[in-house]
Amino acid sequence: MYFLEKIKKEIADKINITLGDDLVQVSDFSYPMQASYGDVSLPCFELAKKLKKSPATLASELIGQIERGKVISGISAVGPYLNFAFTKSELSKGILKEIEKQKESFGQNKEGKNKRVMIEYSNMNTHKEVHIGHLRNIFFGDSVNKILAANGYKVIPVSYINDFGIHVAKTLWWTFNPANKRASEARVEHLIEDKGDFLGTMYVESCQQAKDDKTADTLIKMTMRKIETREGEEYALWQKTREWSIEGFENLYNDLGIKFDHIFYESEYIDQGRTMVNELIKKGILKESQGAVIADLEAENNSVLVVLRSDGTATYPVADLALAYAKFEEYKLDKSIYVIDNRQSLYMKQLFSILKKMGYKQDMAHLSYDSVKLPSGPMSSRSGNIITYKELKQLLTDRTEREIRERHPAWEEEMINKTVRVIVNGAMKFEMLKIGSDQVITFDIDKAVEFSGFTGVYLQYTYARIQSILRKAGDWTAEKNDYELGEEKEIQLLLKLAKYPDIVRNAGTKNDPSELAKYLFETGQLFNDYYHSVQILKSEPEKRIARLSLISATAEVLKIGLGLLGMEVVEEM
Repeated sequence: MYFLEKIKKEIADKINITLGDDLVQVSDFSYPMQASYGDVSLPCFELAKKLKKSPATLASELIGQIERGKVISGISAVGPYLNFAFTKSELSKGILKEIEKQKESFGQNKEGKNKRVMIEYSNMNTHKEVHIGHLRNIFFGDSVNKILAANGYKVIPVSYINDFGIHVAKTLWWTFNPANKRASEARVEHLIEDKGDFLGTMYVESCQQAKDDKTADTLIKMTMRKIETREGEEYALWQKTREWSIEGFENLYNDLGIKFDHIFYESEYIDQGRTMVNELIKKGILKESQGAVIADLEAENNSVLVVLRSDGTATYPVADLALAYAKFEEYKLDKSIYVIDNRQSLYMKQLFSILKKMGYKQDMAHLSYDSVKLPSGPMSSRSGNIITYKELKQLLTDRTEREIRERHPAWEEEMINKTVRVIVNGAMKFEMLKIGSDQVITFDIDKAVEFSGFTGVYLQYTYARIQSILRKAGDWTAEKNDYELGEEKEIQLLLKLAKYPDIVRNAGTKNDPSELAKYLFETGQLFNDYYHSVQILKSEPEKRIARLSLISATAEVLKIGLGLLGMEVVEEM
């Protein structure tokens, strides 16, 4: 139990003894809107309802009945709120010792009880370019994965790649269509510099060309059927070009530091899925309709889901059902989480409905998220109105490198390159995570790498600034430390650090990295305000050590918090 939680429990126990009943829990406490009111607050609304009193009256009555003790220095009532102030010396000693001792494990808890949770994200399509819309999925899933692990879950991060489907057939139809002169000239493998990007370009062109080609729809479906038979030239071309995309995905994951326990591919589950479809028809869960196979979910307000088209080609649920079976049977999951954009909300309800009819009682959750757009407007893969990952990375790299070279003209290339990489990756991740998943993100490239404001760079710079101060301080940790802090700004920062375990728990409960991102930004602001207002290195010896301990703890919390967002830090910026 963390220091702040221990204090809340102590207060709750005192109140319950006074009332003669266990009516107050640790989770009932909140924090006052103004620092002058106190450090922790108990809203008395629910408690007063149980005791049949007015909240304000109850708060006033309790003031004189609760023993203060060593940690609690004052109690006051503000309307229906009972507020508690802490002894500053005990507060600083308790929090700073806790962070010093626990280091990177600070904030972790056992809320998840080691339950097995699989989180599936980065469900990209082969034969398409990776753009900034895909990055939101990747970063959201990776951060939720890390946050759940910090909350005591046994998390199994996986990716599911769509390497079959109409999008593949479209790309291959146009890429290797003799009518496409440019593609025909470039199709010789050794002439294609970036094969993944080449396929993405061909997908965009195929979508545009198909609009004007009356034979396109028939030829694309024919290509799809040939691929699904796993024979012939089309299948051989699919195998080769699929590897081009997979190699590109591997490079992407290495660039961004993304790791999966396993990567599934749609093509691995199509055949098994078709067998399952036949079994589900026999059980009455699916049925044939006008030559197609459907799931009639009208009674559950989930509409009708087409599983097999009338021409026999498969839709997404064929492989998804087989994959879900493999997940639950092979991994013995307690929960399965799917990170998929909000356009697929109905489909996810339909899939979960079918799985429940199949007898699966495990928890299934769809973590949806809204779109990413540019300041110029929405993006579309089909129209080609996108910024690819590589384009975005290059734009951010160019801006960041100019800034770092201006700030540190004497730095060696290795140091510059490392710092730029950390900042660019951090900028992309923070911009995608600082906004709640239910909101549209407008990705502004210029603002993303600013050293001030609500950016990842600001937080990385704040961490580096603290490290610079600590280096200048020399070997201060060996000295006696009484943790005596009392300035208003340092107490505010102390309390902010103490709340970090609550933030990790709440972010895990809500699957919401933005809550952590906002907390870290507020922490950075408090530190920088403190840094500009209070002498640290030049203060008297006893305060100097305590203040160095405070900023060291701040750096530790920033580092581990940014780590849960998938971000790295650097010692100098």
